Amino acid sequence: MRYLETRKARIEIIPMIDIMLFLLVFFAMLTLRMIPTSGHVTKLPSSSTAVTMPPPKLLVEIAPDGTLLVENHTLTPAQLTALLRQRDSAKTSVTIAGNETASLQQVMGVIDAIRNGGASEIGLATRNASGK
Repeated sequence: MRYLETRKARIEIIPMIDIMLFLLVFFAMLTLRMIPTSGHVTKLPSSSTAVTMPPPKLLVEIAPDGTLLVENHTLTPAQLTALLRQRDSAKTSVTIAGNETASLQQVMGVIDAIRNGGASEIGLATRNASGK
């Protein structure tokens, strides 16, 4: 008689929780990976001595016309200095990404604005000359 009894259906919730946590982690990692790569396409100068640096806390891009792009906003050097003074600039690492046509004077102007803002960790973005 027990064989013919209808058994009550059970919904196992633990595998569903595992799948939901996996999806949460997957989308969180995907989102974090996408944040640093959102920016402008810049044709960087090449260097044979380029080394890999940790991701910058602030990326300053020098556009071909000389304007500064910081966090998708166009800034002047004075505004860049003011932005760095608002943040804890002593712990802020700044990377400058200029294109191949950026002049040395433009790069030095950006470095001066960054140092006036209080940041001391400054890097220059390049692409590896060996193509790696």
